[in-house]
Amino acid sequence: MREADETTRQRLADALRDEPATPSELAVQFELTPETILRHLEHVSRSIDGGDEQFLVAPPTCRDCGFDDFDELLNRPSRCPDCKSEAVDEPAYTIE
Repeated sequence: MREADETTRQRLADALRDEPATPSELAVQFELTPETILRHLEHVSRSIDGGDEQFLVAPPTCRDCGFDDFDELLNRPSRCPDCKSEAVDEPAYTIE
């Protein structure tokens, strides 16, 4: 299938099969906002669910206290709920 014929979600899934990426990295690559990327990733994760592949998430992590038990993995947290720091790394997504 030619790249022009693929949907954004198909191209996102293909990119995540190649290497892990954060919403910001994908936003630059696909020229979309990180919020739009997250909405697409929600659908990609559902389409992968139950197949031979897995949609995997490296959770966001607070650089100050190490907290990584965030509730919503398809989200970009702005602050750590534990120490309230704004030094939070984005989650990274991949498909294996």
